[in-house]
Amino acid sequence: MSDAAPKIRPALRDDAALIAKLVNDAAEGMPQHFWKQLAEPGETPLDVGLRRARSEDAGISYKNTWIAEAGDRAAGCLIAYSQPSTPEPIDSDVPRLIRPLLELEAEAPDTGYVYVLSTLAEMRGKGIGTALLGFAQRYEGSNGMSLIVSNANVGAKRLYERCGYRAVTSRPMFKNGWQNPGTEWILMIKPPAEAGR
Repeated sequence: MSDAAPKIRPALRDDAALIAKLVNDAAEGMPQHFWKQLAEPGETPLDVGLRRARSEDAGISYKNTWIAEAGDRAAGCLIAYSQPSTPEPIDSDVPRLIRPLLELEAEAPDTGYVYVLSTLAEMRGKGIGTALLGFAQRYEGSNGMSLIVSNANVGAKRLYERCGYRAVTSRPMFKNGWQNPGTEWILMIKPPAEAGR
């Protein structure tokens, strides 16, 4: 791979398999835990993820995704969006597994929210994550940028801190059969660019 900055482009429908894999990696297997429950007869959990990534309207749709390319190959992905100034109420029937994540998102109104940032394992340490975080700044809100990370994901937390994100609050994880070494979700916020001037 050359030392050139990665190219970042809109995802294509043909990127769906990569997106499903990277989304599952970014959330440390939690999506696959849900996809297993949604699988139809004969489908694997990753088939469900692939179907959702190929769709036009799912949260992980290729339509919402940016792909980083290093050299001539895809290396990572980003899904980000702008958080509203007034968070939506959390439905009472939201699964306990994801309730802490929604509660933390609600603590970061008017921010650009990094929903998914993931790099292929063999491409880590090459500046892909840093480039994607920089690209995500286009979603910055009046309160800056936000993201959520597991306390066990030390490498990602280090990257986010290096890029200006700071831990502001956390919630305990609820696992309900999902296997993960973490014990809490951490909300990290990067102040708006003007605040640093």
